[in-house]
Amino acid sequence: MSSINYDLKKIRAFVFDVDGVLSREVIPLHPNGDPMRTVSTKDGYAIQLAVKKGYEVGIITGGYTEAVRLRFSRLGVRHIYQKSSLKIHDFHDFMEKTGLLPEQVMYVGDDIPDRPVMQAVGLPVAPADAVPEVKAIARYISSRKGGEGVARDVIEQTLKAQGDWLCDEAFGW
Repeated sequence: MSSINYDLKKIRAFVFDVDGVLSREVIPLHPNGDPMRTVSTKDGYAIQLAVKKGYEVGIITGGYTEAVRLRFSRLGVRHIYQKSSLKIHDFHDFMEKTGLLPEQVMYVGDDIPDRPVMQAVGLPVAPADAVPEVKAIARYISSRKGGEGVARDVIEQTLKAQGDWLCDEAFGW
């Protein structure tokens, strides 16, 4: 049984912010100035399974590093938007490319720049450590903090609701 108060059978896409959602909100800096993010392997497993099962997965982040592009493209994510100054513009591009309706999309964000996209989707989600302004509009607040399994939490609940969790594709990478 899901703890998300939404008809998860409607969801066909997952869109994630990176910093504070797929990585922790504190980021060490490389000596060359590039941010060095940590990511959850359990999030990665859930993302690649969602892709295999035919869900659209997108990344919309204000940051930019080649490591982010490589990590998520290797998991099968085709819609990766970096240097997104106004995330809603990239979200509209995602919607146009996928042909989805807003009620079919879950967006996970943690900070002020995520609010416009969260207000445009059917299921806005926040990690446990999101800012209050984001939690106020989230329909679900995960018990997981950013970078510590929030993507796994929401993808697992959704795939279970749709009968896609423990499928043949689940037992391999």
